[in-house]
Amino acid sequence: MCGIFACVGAADATGQVLQGLHDLEYRGYDSAGIAAQSGDGLVVLRREGKIRQLAEALETTPVSSSCAVGHTRWATHGRPSDDNSHPHRSCDGTVAVVHNGIVENYAALKSQLAGAGHTFASETDTEVIAHLLEERVREGEDLLMALRSITPRLEGSQAIAAISTAEPDTVVATRVGNAGGVVVGRSDLALYVSSDLAALLPHTRSVAFLHDGDFVRITPREAAVVRGDGSSSPRPFQEIEADPAAALKGTYSTFMLKEIHEQPEALTDTIQSLVSLDPLEFRMPDLGAAAEGLPSIRRVVLIGMGSSLNAAMIGRQYFERLAGIPAEADNASEFRHRAPVLGPDTLVVSISQSGETVDVLEAMNVAKEAGALQITICNTEGGQTTRVAEGTVYTRAGLERGVASTKCYVAAVAALNVLALHVGQLQGHLAAEDLRPHIAALVRLPGLVGKVLAERVGVEEAVLELSTATDAFFLGRGLA
Repeated sequence: MCGIFACVGAADATGQVLQGLHDLEYRGYDSAGIAAQSGDGLVVLRREGKIRQLAEALETTPVSSSCAVGHTRWATHGRPSDDNSHPHRSCDGTVAVVHNGIVENYAALKSQLAGAGHTFASETDTEVIAHLLEERVREGEDLLMALRSITPRLEGSQAIAAISTAEPDTVVATRVGNAGGVVVGRSDLALYVSSDLAALLPHTRSVAFLHDGDFVRITPREAAVVRGDGSSSPRPFQEIEADPAAALKGTYSTFMLKEIHEQPEALTDTIQSLVSLDPLEFRMPDLGAAAEGLPSIRRVVLIGMGSSLNAAMIGRQYFERLAGIPAEADNASEFRHRAPVLGPDTLVVSISQSGETVDVLEAMNVAKEAGALQITICNTEGGQTTRVAEGTVYTRAGLERGVASTKCYVAAVAALNVLALHVGQLQGHLAAEDLRPHIAALVRLPGLVGKVLAERVGVEEAVLELSTATDAFFLGRGLA
Protein backbone atom coordinates (compact mmCIF):
# COMPACT_ATOMS: atom_id res chain seq x y z
CA MET A 1 0.00 0.00 0.00
CA CYS A 2 1.32 3.44 -0.91
CA GLY A 3 1.28 6.38 1.50
CA ILE A 4 0.78 10.14 1.06
CA PHE A 5 1.71 12.87 3.52
CA ALA A 6 1.76 16.65 2.98
CA CYS A 7 2.28 19.69 5.20
CA VAL A 8 1.62 23.41 4.70
CA GLY A 9 2.48 26.20 7.12
CA ALA A 10 5.11 24.61 9.35
CA ALA A 11 8.57 26.20 9.30
CA ASP A 12 10.08 22.73 8.82
CA ALA A 13 7.51 21.20 6.49
CA THR A 14 10.06 18.83 4.96
CA GLY A 15 10.95 17.47 8.39
CA GLN A 16 7.29 16.98 9.27
CA VAL A 17 6.64 15.22 5.97
CA LEU A 18 9.63 12.95 6.56
CA GLN A 19 8.20 12.07 9.98
CA GLY A 20 4.83 11.44 8.38
CA LEU A 21 6.44 9.01 5.95
CA HIS A 22 8.08 7.21 8.88
CA ASP A 23 4.63 6.87 10.43
CA LEU A 24 3.35 5.33 7.18
CA GLU A 25 6.16 2.77 6.95
CA TYR A 26 3.98 -0.03 8.28
CA ARG A 27 1.93 0.07 5.07
CA GLY A 28 4.87 -1.43 3.16
CA TYR A 29 6.93 0.31 0.47
CA ASP A 30 9.95 -0.05 -1.78
CA SER A 31 10.87 3.62 -2.25
CA ALA A 32 10.11 7.08 -0.88
CA GLY A 33 10.39 10.72 -1.89
CA ILE A 34 9.64 14.33 -1.02
CA ALA A 35 8.90 17.44 -3.10
CA ALA A 36 9.16 20.86 -1.46
CA GLN A 37 8.61 24.43 -2.55
CA SER A 38 11.92 26.26 -2.22
CA GLY A 39 12.40 29.79 -3.47
CA ASP A 40 10.79 30.00 -6.90
CA GLY A 41 11.14 26.32 -7.67
CA LEU A 42 10.55 22.78 -6.49
CA VAL A 43 13.15 20.51 -4.92
CA VAL A 44 12.47 16.80 -5.40
CA LEU A 45 14.40 14.06 -3.60
CA ARG A 46 13.59 10.38 -4.22
CA ARG A 47 15.26 7.19 -3.14
CA GLU A 48 14.67 3.52 -3.80
CA GLY A 49 14.89 1.59 -0.55
CA LYS A 50 14.23 2.67 3.01
CA ILE A 51 13.13 6.07 4.30
CA ARG A 52 16.44 6.39 6.12
CA GLN A 53 18.10 6.69 2.70
CA LEU A 54 15.78 9.58 1.89
CA ALA A 55 16.59 11.10 5.29
CA GLU A 56 20.31 10.84 4.52
CA ALA A 57 19.73 12.63 1.21
CA LEU A 58 17.93 15.44 3.06
CA GLU A 59 20.86 15.72 5.48
CA THR A 60 23.22 16.07 2.52
CA THR A 61 20.89 18.49 0.71
CA PRO A 62 18.86 20.34 3.38
CA VAL A 63 15.62 21.86 2.08
CA SER A 64 14.02 24.71 4.00
CA SER A 65 10.35 24.87 3.10
CA SER A 66 6.91 25.56 4.55
CA CYS A 67 5.14 23.46 1.91
CA ALA A 68 6.01 19.87 1.02
CA VAL A 69 4.48 16.57 -0.10
CA GLY A 70 5.87 13.08 0.35
CA HIS A 71 5.13 9.52 -0.67
CA THR A 72 5.99 5.91 0.10
CA ARG A 73 5.61 3.72 -2.99
CA TRP A 74 4.87 0.06 -3.54
CA ALA A 75 5.68 -0.54 -7.21
CA THR A 76 2.82 -1.31 -9.60
CA HIS A 77 3.81 0.32 -12.90
CA GLY A 78 7.59 0.32 -13.29
CA ARG A 79 10.24 -1.40 -11.22
CA PRO A 80 11.45 0.03 -7.89
CA SER A 81 14.00 2.75 -8.71
CA ASP A 82 14.83 6.37 -7.94
CA ASP A 83 13.30 7.48 -11.25
CA ASN A 84 10.05 5.61 -10.67
CA SER A 85 9.67 6.86 -7.10
CA HIS A 86 7.20 9.63 -6.31
CA PRO A 87 6.83 12.61 -6.43
CA HIS A 88 6.76 13.00 -10.23
CA ARG A 89 7.27 16.32 -11.99
CA SER A 90 5.88 17.94 -15.09
CA CYS A 91 8.17 18.63 -18.07
CA ASP A 92 8.73 22.23 -17.03
CA GLY A 93 9.33 21.29 -13.39
CA THR A 94 6.53 23.49 -12.06
CA VAL A 95 4.19 20.75 -10.80
CA ALA A 96 4.91 17.78 -8.51
CA VAL A 97 2.46 14.95 -7.87
CA VAL A 98 2.09 12.00 -5.48
CA HIS A 99 -0.52 9.35 -6.15
CA ASN A 100 -2.15 6.22 -4.75
CA GLY A 101 -4.16 4.00 -7.06
CA ILE A 102 -3.86 2.94 -10.68
CA VAL A 103 -4.49 5.02 -13.82
CA GLU A 104 -5.97 2.19 -15.85
CA ASN A 105 -5.80 4.06 -19.17
CA TYR A 106 -2.33 5.52 -18.58
CA ALA A 107 -0.87 3.96 -21.76
CA ALA A 108 -3.35 5.82 -23.98
CA LEU A 109 -2.86 9.07 -22.04
CA LYS A 110 0.92 8.71 -22.21
CA SER A 111 0.74 8.25 -25.98
CA GLN A 112 -1.41 11.36 -26.35
CA LEU A 113 0.88 13.44 -24.15
CA ALA A 114 4.02 12.24 -25.92
CA GLY A 115 2.41 13.19 -29.22
CA ALA A 116 1.84 16.68 -27.81
CA GLY A 117 5.54 17.04 -27.01
CA HIS A 118 5.74 15.89 -23.39
CA THR A 119 8.81 13.91 -22.35
CA PHE A 120 8.64 11.18 -19.71
CA ALA A 121 11.27 10.39 -17.10
CA SER A 122 9.73 7.26 -15.56
CA GLU A 123 7.84 4.06 -16.32
CA THR A 124 4.95 4.93 -14.01
CA ASP A 125 1.30 5.66 -14.58
CA THR A 126 1.49 8.53 -12.07
CA GLU A 127 3.66 10.72 -14.27
CA VAL A 128 0.83 11.28 -16.75
CA ILE A 129 -1.01 13.16 -13.98
CA ALA A 130 1.83 15.68 -13.63
CA HIS A 131 1.85 16.35 -17.38
CA LEU A 132 -1.93 16.67 -17.56
CA LEU A 133 -1.85 19.20 -14.71
CA GLU A 134 0.94 21.12 -16.44
CA GLU A 135 -1.23 21.53 -19.54
CA ARG A 136 -4.21 22.88 -17.60
CA VAL A 137 -2.10 25.27 -15.51
CA ARG A 138 -0.49 26.53 -18.71
CA GLU A 139 -4.01 27.26 -19.98
CA GLY A 140 -4.57 29.56 -17.00
CA GLU A 141 -6.31 27.28 -14.51
CA ASP A 142 -5.28 27.31 -10.87
CA LEU A 143 -4.01 24.01 -9.48
CA LEU A 144 -7.29 22.93 -7.87
CA MET A 145 -9.27 23.69 -11.02
CA ALA A 146 -6.66 21.83 -13.06
CA LEU A 147 -7.02 18.79 -10.82
CA ARG A 148 -10.79 18.92 -11.17
CA SER A 149 -10.40 19.19 -14.95
CA ILE A 150 -8.15 16.17 -15.43
CA THR A 151 -9.66 13.61 -13.06
CA PRO A 152 -12.52 12.67 -15.44
CA ARG A 153 -9.82 11.58 -17.89
CA LEU A 154 -8.26 9.17 -15.38
CA GLU A 155 -9.84 5.72 -15.40
CA GLY A 156 -9.74 3.84 -12.10
CA SER A 157 -9.58 4.89 -8.47
CA GLN A 158 -7.18 7.66 -7.44
CA ALA A 159 -5.90 9.54 -4.40
CA ILE A 160 -3.74 12.47 -5.53
CA ALA A 161 -1.86 15.36 -3.91
CA ALA A 162 0.02 18.05 -5.82
CA ILE A 163 1.97 21.28 -5.41
CA SER A 164 2.99 23.95 -7.92
CA THR A 165 5.51 26.77 -8.11
CA ALA A 166 2.66 29.05 -9.19
CA GLU A 167 0.88 28.73 -5.82
CA PRO A 168 3.18 29.06 -2.79
CA ASP A 169 2.09 27.39 0.45
CA THR A 170 -0.70 25.45 -1.23
CA VAL A 171 -1.40 21.74 -1.56
CA VAL A 172 -4.34 20.35 -3.52
CA ALA A 173 -5.64 16.81 -3.18
CA THR A 174 -8.51 14.60 -4.22
CA ARG A 175 -10.05 11.23 -3.59
CA VAL A 176 -11.81 9.58 -6.53
CA GLY A 177 -13.10 6.05 -6.09
CA ASN A 178 -11.55 3.68 -3.60
CA ALA A 179 -7.77 4.08 -3.78
CA GLY A 180 -7.44 4.58 -0.04
CA GLY A 181 -8.32 7.42 2.27
CA VAL A 182 -7.45 11.11 2.21
CA VAL A 183 -7.57 12.78 5.62
CA VAL A 184 -6.99 16.48 6.33
CA GLY A 185 -5.44 17.44 9.67
CA ARG A 186 -5.41 20.87 11.31
CA SER A 187 -3.15 22.12 14.10
CA ASP A 188 -2.38 25.60 15.41
CA LEU A 189 0.77 25.72 13.27
CA ALA A 190 -0.03 23.88 10.05
CA LEU A 191 -2.45 21.90 7.92
CA TYR A 192 -1.80 18.38 6.68
CA VAL A 193 -2.99 15.81 4.18
CA SER A 194 -2.43 12.11 4.83
CA SER A 195 -3.59 8.81 3.44
CA ASP A 196 -3.82 7.44 6.98
CA LEU A 197 -5.19 8.85 10.21
CA ALA A 198 -2.38 7.28 12.27
CA ALA A 199 0.27 9.47 10.62
CA LEU A 200 -1.63 12.63 11.60
CA LEU A 201 -2.05 11.88 15.29
CA PRO A 202 1.48 12.95 16.34
CA HIS A 203 0.63 16.39 14.88
CA THR A 204 -3.08 16.87 15.59
CA ARG A 205 -6.29 15.16 16.60
CA SER A 206 -8.46 17.58 14.61
CA VAL A 207 -9.22 15.87 11.30
CA ALA A 208 -11.66 15.85 8.40
CA PHE A 209 -12.22 12.92 6.05
CA LEU A 210 -12.61 13.49 2.32
CA HIS A 211 -15.48 11.69 0.61
CA ASP A 212 -15.33 10.07 -2.80
CA GLY A 213 -15.31 12.87 -5.38
CA ASP A 214 -14.03 15.56 -2.99
CA PHE A 215 -11.26 18.01 -3.87
CA VAL A 216 -9.41 20.07 -1.26
CA ARG A 217 -7.05 23.05 -1.27
CA ILE A 218 -5.06 23.51 1.93
CA THR A 219 -3.09 26.62 2.86
CA PRO A 220 -1.61 27.67 6.21
CA ARG A 221 -4.98 29.24 7.04
CA GLU A 222 -7.70 26.90 5.82
CA ALA A 223 -8.85 23.75 4.09
CA ALA A 224 -11.46 24.39 1.40
CA VAL A 225 -13.32 21.34 0.05
CA VAL A 226 -15.28 21.35 -3.21
CA ARG A 227 -16.91 18.78 -5.46
CA GLY A 228 -15.96 18.12 -9.06
CA ASP A 229 -18.28 20.86 -10.33
CA GLY A 230 -16.66 23.41 -8.02
CA SER A 231 -19.54 23.59 -5.54
CA SER A 232 -18.51 24.01 -1.91
CA SER A 233 -18.69 20.84 0.17
CA PRO A 234 -17.44 21.55 3.71
CA ARG A 235 -16.26 18.54 5.67
CA PRO A 236 -16.41 19.27 9.40
CA PHE A 237 -13.31 18.71 11.49
CA GLN A 238 -13.74 16.23 14.32
CA GLU A 239 -11.63 15.49 17.36
CA ILE A 240 -10.17 11.99 17.37
CA GLU A 241 -9.80 10.33 20.75
CA ALA A 242 -7.01 7.92 19.76
CA ASP A 243 -3.84 8.33 21.82
CA PRO A 244 -0.74 9.19 19.73
CA ALA A 245 1.37 7.32 22.27
CA ALA A 246 -0.36 4.14 21.13
CA ALA A 247 1.62 4.40 17.91
CA LEU A 248 4.94 3.95 19.76
CA LYS A 249 6.58 0.58 20.35
CA GLY A 250 7.36 1.29 23.99
CA THR A 251 9.37 -1.53 25.55
CA TYR A 252 8.55 -4.02 22.78
CA SER A 253 10.99 -4.87 20.00
CA THR A 254 8.35 -4.70 17.26
CA PHE A 255 4.91 -3.20 16.76
CA MET A 256 3.49 -6.66 16.15
CA LEU A 257 4.75 -7.99 19.49
CA LYS A 258 3.35 -4.92 21.23
CA GLU A 259 -0.02 -5.37 19.57
CA ILE A 260 -0.15 -9.08 20.42
CA HIS A 261 0.16 -8.12 24.08
CA GLU A 262 -2.51 -5.43 23.66
CA GLN A 263 -5.13 -8.02 22.68
CA PRO A 264 -6.68 -8.29 26.18
CA GLU A 265 -7.15 -4.51 26.30
CA ALA A 266 -8.54 -4.43 22.75
CA LEU A 267 -11.03 -7.17 23.64
CA THR A 268 -12.04 -5.48 26.90
CA ASP A 269 -12.64 -2.10 25.27
CA THR A 270 -14.52 -3.60 22.32
CA ILE A 271 -16.76 -5.94 24.33
CA GLN A 272 -17.56 -3.37 27.03
CA SER A 273 -18.52 -0.80 24.39
CA LEU A 274 -21.03 -3.19 22.78
CA VAL A 275 -22.65 -5.27 25.52
CA SER A 276 -23.31 -5.36 29.26
CA LEU A 277 -23.88 -8.34 31.55
CA ASP A 278 -25.48 -6.40 34.44
CA PRO A 279 -27.85 -5.13 33.25
CA LEU A 280 -28.09 -7.56 30.33
CA GLU A 281 -28.22 -5.26 27.30
CA PHE A 282 -26.65 -4.48 23.94
CA ARG A 283 -25.08 -1.03 23.39
CA MET A 284 -24.80 -0.50 19.66
CA PRO A 285 -25.88 3.08 18.90
CA ASP A 286 -23.88 3.22 15.66
CA LEU A 287 -26.12 0.60 14.05
CA GLY A 288 -28.26 3.57 13.04
CA ALA A 289 -30.84 2.83 10.36
CA ALA A 290 -29.64 -0.78 10.05
CA ALA A 291 -31.16 -1.65 13.44
CA GLU A 292 -34.72 -1.51 12.07
CA GLY A 293 -34.01 -4.11 9.40
CA LEU A 294 -32.27 -6.72 11.56
CA PRO A 295 -35.43 -8.53 12.78
CA SER A 296 -36.43 -9.36 9.18
CA ILE A 297 -33.17 -10.51 7.60
CA ARG A 298 -33.13 -14.06 6.26
CA ARG A 299 -29.53 -14.39 5.04
CA VAL A 300 -26.11 -13.02 6.01
CA VAL A 301 -23.15 -12.45 3.69
CA LEU A 302 -19.83 -11.51 5.30
CA ILE A 303 -17.06 -9.96 3.17
CA GLY A 304 -13.44 -9.12 3.87
CA MET A 305 -9.85 -9.44 2.70
CA GLY A 306 -6.90 -11.17 4.35
CA SER A 307 -7.33 -11.51 8.10
CA SER A 308 -10.72 -9.80 7.82
CA LEU A 309 -11.85 -12.62 5.52
CA ASN A 310 -10.68 -15.08 8.17
CA ALA A 311 -12.77 -13.20 10.74
CA ALA A 312 -15.71 -13.36 8.32
CA MET A 313 -15.37 -17.15 8.12
CA ILE A 314 -15.67 -17.34 11.91
CA GLY A 315 -18.53 -14.84 11.85
CA ARG A 316 -20.41 -17.09 9.42
CA GLN A 317 -20.49 -19.82 12.06
CA TYR A 318 -21.60 -17.34 14.73
CA PHE A 319 -24.63 -16.26 12.69
CA GLU A 320 -25.61 -19.84 11.92
CA ARG A 321 -25.14 -21.09 15.50
CA LEU A 322 -26.30 -18.08 17.51
CA ALA A 323 -28.92 -16.53 15.22
CA GLY A 324 -30.07 -19.55 13.20
CA ILE A 325 -29.63 -17.66 9.92
CA PRO A 326 -27.94 -19.05 6.77
CA ALA A 327 -24.60 -17.30 6.31
CA GLU A 328 -21.66 -17.30 3.93
CA ALA A 329 -18.23 -15.66 3.84
CA ASP A 330 -16.84 -14.16 0.63
CA ASN A 331 -13.52 -12.82 -0.55
CA ALA A 332 -14.37 -9.18 -1.31
CA SER A 333 -12.20 -9.07 -4.43
CA GLU A 334 -14.17 -11.97 -5.95
CA PHE A 335 -17.59 -10.97 -4.63
CA ARG A 336 -18.20 -8.14 -7.07
CA HIS A 337 -17.27 -10.24 -10.10
CA ARG A 338 -19.75 -13.09 -9.63
CA ALA A 339 -23.14 -11.33 -9.79
CA PRO A 340 -24.20 -12.19 -6.22
CA VAL A 341 -27.92 -12.60 -5.58
CA LEU A 342 -28.87 -10.09 -2.87
CA GLY A 343 -32.01 -8.38 -1.69
CA PRO A 344 -33.57 -6.34 1.13
CA ASP A 345 -33.70 -9.43 3.37
CA THR A 346 -29.93 -9.98 2.99
CA LEU A 347 -27.55 -8.53 5.57
CA VAL A 348 -24.08 -7.82 4.18
CA VAL A 349 -21.45 -7.48 6.91
CA SER A 350 -18.18 -5.93 5.73
CA ILE A 351 -15.01 -6.10 7.81
CA SER A 352 -12.20 -3.56 7.38
CA GLN A 353 -9.83 -2.35 10.08
CA SER A 354 -9.19 0.95 8.29
CA GLY A 355 -12.55 1.33 6.61
CA GLU A 356 -10.63 2.05 3.41
CA THR A 357 -9.98 -1.42 1.92
CA VAL A 358 -10.51 -0.94 -1.82
CA ASP A 359 -11.94 -4.38 -2.63
CA VAL A 360 -14.28 -4.25 0.36
CA LEU A 361 -15.60 -0.85 -0.72
CA GLU A 362 -16.18 -2.09 -4.27
CA ALA A 363 -18.07 -5.10 -2.92
CA MET A 364 -20.14 -2.82 -0.70
CA ASN A 365 -21.11 -0.75 -3.72
CA VAL A 366 -22.41 -3.93 -5.40
CA ALA A 367 -24.44 -4.73 -2.29
CA LYS A 368 -25.79 -1.18 -2.16
CA GLU A 369 -26.97 -1.34 -5.77
CA ALA A 370 -28.75 -4.62 -4.98
CA GLY A 371 -30.61 -3.04 -2.05
CA ALA A 372 -29.06 -5.22 0.66
CA LEU A 373 -28.91 -4.05 4.28
CA GLN A 374 -25.30 -3.30 5.27
CA ILE A 375 -23.36 -3.20 8.53
CA THR A 376 -19.61 -2.67 8.66
CA ILE A 377 -17.15 -3.77 11.35
CA CYS A 378 -14.52 -1.01 11.50
CA ASN A 379 -11.71 0.13 13.80
CA THR A 380 -11.36 3.66 12.40
CA GLU A 381 -13.76 6.52 13.12
CA GLY A 382 -15.04 8.04 9.89
CA GLY A 383 -13.63 5.29 7.63
CA GLN A 384 -15.21 5.12 4.19
CA THR A 385 -17.01 1.84 4.90
CA THR A 386 -18.88 3.56 7.75
CA ARG A 387 -20.27 6.06 5.25
CA VAL A 388 -21.45 3.41 2.79
CA ALA A 389 -23.11 1.05 5.28
CA GLU A 390 -26.39 1.82 7.04
CA GLY A 391 -24.84 0.85 10.36
CA THR A 392 -21.44 0.40 12.02
CA VAL A 393 -20.07 -1.77 14.78
CA TYR A 394 -16.85 -0.12 15.93
CA THR A 395 -14.05 -2.17 17.39
CA ARG A 396 -11.97 -0.40 20.04
CA ALA A 397 -8.56 -1.90 19.36
CA GLY A 398 -6.67 1.37 19.00
CA LEU A 399 -3.99 1.98 16.41
CA GLU A 400 -2.54 -1.12 14.78
CA ARG A 401 0.65 -0.71 12.78
CA GLY A 402 1.71 -4.32 12.30
CA VAL A 403 0.91 -5.41 8.74
CA ALA A 404 -0.18 -8.83 10.07
CA SER A 405 -3.30 -8.01 12.07
CA THR A 406 -3.45 -9.19 15.68
CA LYS A 407 -5.49 -7.11 18.12
CA CYS A 408 -7.77 -5.70 15.39
CA TYR A 409 -8.46 -9.24 14.21
CA VAL A 410 -9.51 -10.57 17.61
CA ALA A 411 -11.56 -7.41 18.25
CA ALA A 412 -13.39 -7.94 14.94
CA VAL A 413 -14.12 -11.57 15.85
CA ALA A 414 -15.51 -10.44 19.21
CA ALA A 415 -17.64 -7.77 17.51
CA LEU A 416 -19.05 -10.38 15.11
CA ASN A 417 -19.95 -12.58 18.06
CA VAL A 418 -21.82 -9.74 19.75
CA LEU A 419 -23.61 -8.80 16.52
CA ALA A 420 -24.70 -12.41 15.95
CA LEU A 421 -25.99 -12.61 19.54
CA HIS A 422 -27.93 -9.37 19.03
CA VAL A 423 -29.52 -10.60 15.80
CA GLY A 424 -30.33 -13.93 17.46
CA GLN A 425 -32.13 -12.07 20.24
CA LEU A 426 -34.03 -9.80 17.85
CA GLN A 427 -35.25 -12.75 15.79
CA GLY A 428 -36.32 -14.76 18.84
CA HIS A 429 -33.69 -17.43 18.37
CA LEU A 430 -32.08 -16.65 21.74
CA ALA A 431 -33.94 -15.92 24.96
CA ALA A 432 -32.46 -13.89 27.81
CA GLU A 433 -31.46 -17.04 29.69
CA ASP A 434 -29.60 -18.20 26.57
CA LEU A 435 -27.82 -14.87 26.15
CA ARG A 436 -26.43 -14.57 29.65
CA PRO A 437 -23.88 -17.44 29.50
CA HIS A 438 -22.64 -16.28 26.10
CA ILE A 439 -22.11 -12.71 27.29
CA ALA A 440 -20.55 -13.91 30.54
CA ALA A 441 -18.04 -15.89 28.47
CA LEU A 442 -17.25 -12.78 26.42
CA VAL A 443 -16.64 -10.78 29.59
CA ARG A 444 -14.18 -13.45 30.81
CA LEU A 445 -12.38 -13.69 27.47
CA PRO A 446 -9.86 -10.81 27.88
CA GLY A 447 -8.63 -12.25 31.16
CA LEU A 448 -8.14 -15.69 29.63
CA VAL A 449 -6.20 -14.23 26.71
CA GLY A 450 -4.04 -12.29 29.17
CA LYS A 451 -3.21 -15.50 31.04
CA VAL A 452 -2.12 -17.24 27.85
CA LEU A 453 0.13 -14.32 26.90
CA ALA A 454 1.63 -14.17 30.38
CA GLU A 455 2.45 -17.86 30.59
CA ARG A 456 4.26 -18.13 27.24
CA VAL A 457 4.59 -21.87 27.86
CA GLY A 458 6.44 -23.49 24.99
CA VAL A 459 6.33 -20.37 22.81
CA GLU A 460 10.10 -19.95 22.44
CA GLU A 461 10.58 -23.64 21.69
CA ALA A 462 7.83 -23.63 19.07
CA VAL A 463 9.20 -20.49 17.44
CA LEU A 464 12.70 -21.96 17.17
CA GLU A 465 11.33 -25.12 15.59
CA LEU A 466 9.11 -23.27 13.12
CA SER A 467 11.86 -20.81 12.16
CA THR A 468 13.86 -23.56 10.47
CA ALA A 469 10.92 -25.32 8.81
CA THR A 470 10.42 -25.09 5.04
CA ASP A 471 6.74 -26.06 5.23
CA ALA A 472 4.05 -26.00 7.91
CA PHE A 473 0.57 -27.51 8.00
CA PHE A 474 -2.07 -26.15 10.37
CA LEU A 475 -5.00 -28.50 10.94
CA GLY A 476 -8.29 -27.69 12.61
CA ARG A 477 -12.04 -28.11 12.50
CA GLY A 478 -14.92 -25.75 13.15
CA LEU A 479 -13.85 -22.60 14.98
CA ALA A 480 -10.31 -23.99 15.29
